[in-house]
Amino acid sequence: MYEPIRTKSVHAMADPGDFPHRSREEELDIQLAGHLAALLAVTDELGMGEVGDHIADQVARLRGTPPARHTGRTDAPALALHRRAHALAGRALVVAASRADTAAAILAAEQMDAHTAAITAATSAAPTRLVGAL
Repeated sequence: MYEPIRTKSVHAMADPGDFPHRSREEELDIQLAGHLAALLAVTDELGMGEVGDHIADQVARLRGTPPARHTGRTDAPALALHRRAHALAGRALVVAASRADTAAAILAAEQMDAHTAAITAATSAAPTRLVGAL
């Protein structure tokens, strides 16, 4: 009554040798290098050269090659750049802690502290205005 299936099912599992697999550690290395490279771009844009050099060293260690450095500057306000750098450093810290990379975790935590201080200084220096006040 039914004709037997003669072709391979589309629902069959793929052969494990069909595509390359990376280990969890390799994936975390790639993620950490990406977060640190993004942090490096913002750090360079803020003009923090020495800190940028330390970040570039960590990226080079993870990738095996030195990263491209950001040379151009945008018109982004410094406060927005510090907030972006703080968020990127936080992401890097989470991944560094996940892969137990002490050097990268310390660097990311130090950057979070530095950018928190810069954000606090910038926001406390701004005059506060009450709504409806003259």
